[in-house]
Amino acid sequence: MSSPQPPGRRTKGWVVGHVVGAPVILAPSWVVAAVVLTLVVAPSVRRQAGDLGAGVYVVAAAFVLLLFGSVLVHELAHGLVARARGQQPHEFVLTLWGGHTSFGGAAPTPATSALVAVVGPVANLVLAVGFLLAGRAFDPWSVTGLLLYSGAVSNGFVGVFNLIPGLPLDGGRVLEAAVWAVTKDRHRGTIAAGWTGRAVAVLLFAWALGWPLLRGFEPNLVNVVWTAFIAAFLWSGASAAVKVGTVHRAVDAMTVGSIATPAVGVPHDDTVAHAGATAAALGAQEVVLLAPDGRPAAYVDRGAAAAVPADVAGTTPLTSVSVGLPVGAVVDGSLEGAALLEALSQASRWSPVLVAMVDGRVVGLIRTSDVVAAMRA
Repeated sequence: MSSPQPPGRRTKGWVVGHVVGAPVILAPSWVVAAVVLTLVVAPSVRRQAGDLGAGVYVVAAAFVLLLFGSVLVHELAHGLVARARGQQPHEFVLTLWGGHTSFGGAAPTPATSALVAVVGPVANLVLAVGFLLAGRAFDPWSVTGLLLYSGAVSNGFVGVFNLIPGLPLDGGRVLEAAVWAVTKDRHRGTIAAGWTGRAVAVLLFAWALGWPLLRGFEPNLVNVVWTAFIAAFLWSGASAAVKVGTVHRAVDAMTVGSIATPAVGVPHDDTVAHAGATAAALGAQEVVLLAPDGRPAAYVDRGAAAAVPADVAGTTPLTSVSVGLPVGAVVDGSLEGAALLEALSQASRWSPVLVAMVDGRVVGLIRTSDVVAAMRA
């Protein structure tokens, strides 16, 4: 199983080579998978090829290396097509569950996303045909014949299984691209493919447990446990996709109006009463004090302002109920989506309370806690 991953910190493991400038990495978990699979495959080799002594494990290990070689071809297909479409691969990684390819940036179009995803399984299906044709030249019960036919079966399975339309499988990427193309919404496609991936995980486990029972047999414990691991992996990847798609949709829909409290700017030497009247007349709930140069210098603590007696509010300076703002605690109120979120991230380093301005005019007050709450919602 494999799907393209976003670039990030390099995966830990052993670099065994480079392709188009990207390292090919064996993750530590790959060693675990190689050993376990060799032990699992060895009894089958013994049954099919006879007692070869210690050679049984040599043949089993050869099959495992052949299998992971096929996975590498799968990943290289992802990366090379991505590179041809403008996405430079960062690394090719073989892991416990197969592998993943990391390359820069998201696919720019649904067509590119679908093409990069589908070439991996197609590469496996081509290998399956090649192994099958080569196997016909040998005795199917010979060691060479067994390896070739096993290569055909394993590649055929990997190719077909990865085409199942649910994330994190490659078929899920194709489904995501199809929904994206129809709705013009990339993240809607991610969410749809993620939910389909969850359904695939449930159906896979139900099949492993229920199919033998329907036929009147006891489920094989090893098969059930192994399938449960795979289903759990699929569920985890699909759930992550749903979460990412939901968050990205929320980010894309984010505007200052959706996260800011309406505010008005007043001179720094204004009074509590006059500033309150100005805010009420404009429908604003927050008041920002402007320095002589027009820069937001502070904002009013509404609780403190409300505590000022009405008979002295007309003479109480607004500065006495205000909280200072550092230089830089300002964002462009015309920004939207990811650009707005990036601006908020940068400005929040200076203050947890930010002023949104459009064309030099105060339009809102943004608290980072409100942004976090909006994202969680």
